[in-house]
Amino acid sequence: MVTDSYLPTRDGVATAVVTLRKALEDLGHTVFVIAPDPGEEHREAGVVYFPAIRFKRYPEYFIPLFRSNKIEVIRDLNVDVIHIYGITFMALKALIASRTLKIPSVATYLTNVADTMQYYSPLPLPANLQGKLAWIYMRNFLKRPHCVIALTKATLDEFRENGARTKRTEVVPIGIDADRFRTGLDGSPIRRRYGLEGKRAVICVGRVSYEKNTEVLIRAVKHLPDDVVLMIVGRGPALEEMKDLAEREGGGRIVFTGFVPDDELPLHYSAADAVASASRFETQGLTIVEAMACGLPAACADGRAFLDVVEEGVNGHLFGNTPEECAAAVIKCLDGKESMAAAARATAETYSMEAVGRRLASVYESLRGGK
Repeated sequence: MVTDSYLPTRDGVATAVVTLRKALEDLGHTVFVIAPDPGEEHREAGVVYFPAIRFKRYPEYFIPLFRSNKIEVIRDLNVDVIHIYGITFMALKALIASRTLKIPSVATYLTNVADTMQYYSPLPLPANLQGKLAWIYMRNFLKRPHCVIALTKATLDEFRENGARTKRTEVVPIGIDADRFRTGLDGSPIRRRYGLEGKRAVICVGRVSYEKNTEVLIRAVKHLPDDVVLMIVGRGPALEEMKDLAEREGGGRIVFTGFVPDDELPLHYSAADAVASASRFETQGLTIVEAMACGLPAACADGRAFLDVVEEGVNGHLFGNTPEECAAAVIKCLDGKESMAAAARATAETYSMEAVGRRLASVYESLRGGK
């Protein structure tokens, strides 16, 4: 697995690599991870690192600008398949190695870079032009791997609509640990920690970044009943701005927890009554599936990956662009929690790590067979 993003960075790409690596290893496969070097204090035993520098616009990311002995490293590992996560520097190194060594390559389409250009691009260009340039690059990238994996059918349709042509495509989501994220956990200590006793809590988990549209959730709070509290779990470049907005708009009913360790995350979900996301950026929305595994109905923006996950009125509700629409969907989820909990859990079980690991291994085997 050659990845643009890995621990200590916390994002969907890093989560995908960690999760899918474990899923494959549990099935008996050998998996190597090659990632940008975050510095000695953050290195993980067994991971191969290439020299990198911090990305100034987003310091949690590390950019491997330097030349590396990628071909020699991957040749010495004697691998059957190169799986690429990301589309930038590490991804390009992986494609070069794949072509030189004649090893099949798979690329998982995790991030729509066009949506992030206006926030993080160093280029002083209009947002629409940057988006067009990003899709020119992505079309050229996506035609090169032997197989491109999308996390949902909606995402696959989207990059096809933007003119991407691939050698082969498959839909394989990121799995979750359905034993760790489950119903019946005691979230009362978390409720006490944040003063949520006697309240109904709505949780939002993920990077607090501009493209996640968190401000819609914050502005929705004033349209919710007085006993409802929004709990925002995570950190990111927009955190301070969102805190300022919450102070003005939230009426004291918004809690920012900051980063939460992995072992506490299931308890945070279990402390809530519903999960929400206003993001239209997601290619899967893994945290929504984790929350569903804990029995929470989901109120989500009616776009992209959530269209494949949320079944209206069954395991959650979808909403449009406004805070008022968001609040209406959240209220429906809170009021219908008991009736939707079982369906939410059933949805999450289709994303179990074992099932996803087997689907991924099947893709690898078919490529290996045609090597």
